[in-house]
Amino acid sequence: MNTGDYGLQVGVCTRDLGRAFQAAKALRFGGVILNDVPAYRVDQMPYGGVKKSGIGREGPRYAIEEMTEMKLICWNT
Repeated sequence: MNTGDYGLQVGVCTRDLGRAFQAAKALRFGGVILNDVPAYRVDQMPYGGVKKSGIGREGPRYAIEEMTEMKLICWNT
C-alpha cells in the first residue's frame, strides 16, 4: 500500500487496537482513520497528504499560521 504515488488519507478497520496503531505508524499517508472511511474529517483536524498528494496541511491552525507573520521583539531594561 505504501508503494503508490499518492498518500492523502487511508482507512483501517480492525478490532485489534495494537494492530491498528502498528498499521497507522507504518502507513505513509497524511492521515490514518481508524475504523471509519478515509473521507472522515472534522474541521479542527489537520488535513493534507504526503508524496504527490500535496505539501503542507490545511485546517484552521494552518490557515492562521499562513496568514501570520512572526516578529521577534527583544529589549533590555
